[in-house]
Amino acid sequence: MSRLRADAAGASRTCPHCRAVILASAAACPACRGHLQYAAPVGPAAARSTPLQVEATLQRAPGEAPVEYTMLLSIRDERGVELSRHVVGVGALRANQQRHFRLTVEAAEVDSGGR
Repeated sequence: MSRLRADAAGASRTCPHCRAVILASAAACPACRGHLQYAAPVGPAAARSTPLQVEATLQRAPGEAPVEYTMLLSIRDERGVELSRHVVGVGALRANQQRHFRLTVEAAEVDSGGR
């Protein structure tokens, strides 16, 4: 979890529903979609965007041998230092099976309060 103050940009907390680490400013958990904050936000709504969205499908044709897959997510900073690395899921694909993968990065402007 983040050691930033609760009102600082990037501060995190644990979702009370699924225990995922999420942004402290989140009104709903992006993992389990459980609602976290019911109060209306104070001030103007933050500008939200989706600067990255990638979708792909893996599919095995009839008669092809099974394959195993690992979905890995890593985040690096501007110097290339790895900040986070997680195995999101693993599995296998057999003939006539497919899996759909989607990666979305959501961003919201944060009022820094002059800091």
